[in-house]
Amino acid sequence: MDASKPERLHGRAVEWDELADFVSAPTPGATLGLVYGRRRQGKTLMLELLAQQTGGFFFGATQQAESQNLADLGRALAEHRGLGAPLAPADWREALTELIRLGRERQLPVIIDEFPYLVATTPALPSYLQQALSPLGEAKQDTRTRLILCGSALTTMSTLLGAGAPLRGRAVLELVVRPFGYREAAAFWGLDDPELAFRVNALAGGTPAYLEMSGGAGPRSVGDFDRWVQRRIINPASAMFREGSLLLREDPSIADPTSYAAVLTALSAGKVRRTEIAADLGRPASALAHLLNGLQGIGLVEAVDDALRSKRTVYRITEPVVRLYQLIINRHEAELVAGRAEQVWDRNSDTIASKIYGPHFEDLTRQWCLRHASEQTLGGLASRALPTELPCREHRAGHELDAVVWETRSGHPDRIIAIGEAKATASPVGADELHRLEHLRDLLPADAATPAPRLLLFARSGFTPALKRTASTRGDVELVDLERLYQGS
Repeated sequence: MDASKPERLHGRAVEWDELADFVSAPTPGATLGLVYGRRRQGKTLMLELLAQQTGGFFFGATQQAESQNLADLGRALAEHRGLGAPLAPADWREALTELIRLGRERQLPVIIDEFPYLVATTPALPSYLQQALSPLGEAKQDTRTRLILCGSALTTMSTLLGAGAPLRGRAVLELVVRPFGYREAAAFWGLDDPELAFRVNALAGGTPAYLEMSGGAGPRSVGDFDRWVQRRIINPASAMFREGSLLLREDPSIADPTSYAAVLTALSAGKVRRTEIAADLGRPASALAHLLNGLQGIGLVEAVDDALRSKRTVYRITEPVVRLYQLIINRHEAELVAGRAEQVWDRNSDTIASKIYGPHFEDLTRQWCLRHASEQTLGGLASRALPTELPCREHRAGHELDAVVWETRSGHPDRIIAIGEAKATASPVGADELHRLEHLRDLLPADAATPAPRLLLFARSGFTPALKRTASTRGDVELVDLERLYQGS
């Protein structure tokens, strides 16, 4: 069985390796795996290629009646087995038996895509599957089927293995397919210019399908970028125009999209703490729990802990197209529909710089610390990189710090190995920012900051010659521009 990753599949090396290990594992008996993630991440393509590469079976469910999906499955099974007439399973118990028997002769991936569509019309299906995978049943005794359930309804998929769920303890693989990281996204879009790659990522993120939905190509140059946005992203004729709204409404767990959208509006505007969001919505903070949990459950929002203090959680939007929709498209839809995309984009340049590019650059710097920075650069191995706010008696105010990088060592207390400041300004960063960062280092708790952490300065527009000269004489200062953010360690 050939389980090597096809050239057609961009990236996804880790995900493919996990699937290949699951499919080829010598474990006796049938095994169960779950694959899920938000829509348009390329899950179906990856699993279709897996089935094609290994001679496995793939079935994609659709939103239709139980009898219709059973009939479609019968035809797919007959085609896979080379039968002249379609099978006609009477119910899902019989269908599961036929599916599991496909792996009698060898280890065989049997993939059911969009599994939540089947659960919606047959709620007992997970229980039927539990019975089919019983330890002394045919599946475990006489087959080597590698059954993979895939879906985009995150709430449905994640609860399949939850406490008290029928399939709890049955699966040996739970693979979450996430958007590309910013470097992978740049390669996927074919963007070699770091500034151009950053701008596109700040608007479109790392969802693979957005390349095709944006016309199949990114902007040719920085000079072409604004025109490309106006034609391919904020144009009502573009498939991207309402994407930021549809992401919220396509998950069946979101029963009241309006309330959830209000939370996203507040977050996009910079209201990142629970109390700030509550004030913006005119609700008590205690009333936000189900809204924030729901947005986290469908992958549009994440809770970010404070690097130094507990119970200081902030929330951030994880999908850039949602942020763009809330800040630009939703607020100016009438003008955009009237064909004034150029005027809207130009008039909102300050909002784009402060509410989109600024926060996105900060996010990428923390990702760089965790995924790409070397131990030599950081003075250790990063285990987490989080923001914080440091109280300062001298200035009688709190100072925001974009990145506090911690190292976790076995047998030793966690320690701060580096702190970082991110500047997405249009002008180069100078020595004043280094002095500020030195001041912030002095404010760190002494027990967590020994030895003195490295100082990381991130700048979208580079650094002044004077700062470069200063940094070259010091072993505790690292300057990271866009080129290094995208290509260096």
